Amino acid sequence: MSTTRPAGTLRRLGSLLAAGLALTTAGCAQRSYLVLLEDADGSTGKVVVDGPRGRVQLDRAGDAVSLTTDGPRPLGSSPQQIEADFGPALSALPPPPTTFLLYFETAGARLTPDSRAKLPDVLKQVRTYPAADISIIGHTDTVGSEADNEALGLARARAVSGMLNGASIAARAITITSHGERNLLVPTPDNTDEARNRRVEVTVR
Repeated sequence: MSTTRPAGTLRRLGSLLAAGLALTTAGCAQRSYLVLLEDADGSTGKVVVDGPRGRVQLDRAGDAVSLTTDGPRPLGSSPQQIEADFGPALSALPPPPTTFLLYFETAGARLTPDSRAKLPDVLKQVRTYPAADISIIGHTDTVGSEADNEALGLARARAVSGMLNGASIAARAITITSHGERNLLVPTPDNTDEARNRRVEVTVR
């Protein structure tokens, strides 16, 4: 992500990206700063802070910049300092969403044996949340008409929903959707039997 905004705006953005914090230093003044942290997948994106003294770009995990009225200034940071300043806030964040792909036999709503064997992993993840929010999206390959595949994708999503509900999970909400053949995992021409496109995506958050 590339962002160029006044420092005052980035204080609010920092609470989403990493942190903007009022920190007492040496028992006197307070300072606010922004530090870039890794996402769950190891990426960091990028933040650019503009001010009267120029521009500071953050593009590596641990890069930090002070947010002062006279402009941004690069800061040093350490894992220990980040933990001390932001540890409680970071530990309060919910875990990132987890997505599972479950695959189906041809022209029906029956899971393949390998995907059926993965259902316990899905249930285990759901049960890590006190009230999970689950999205189930059904997909098909391009064999058959668009209308039929829309219905088949929905049937697959409903089949997985039924399996999860049958295991007595505690979900706050389950959203069931069909993308039919409109969102192929593997692009193919029409009327192509592609096993990786016959799937359901289950996202747990």
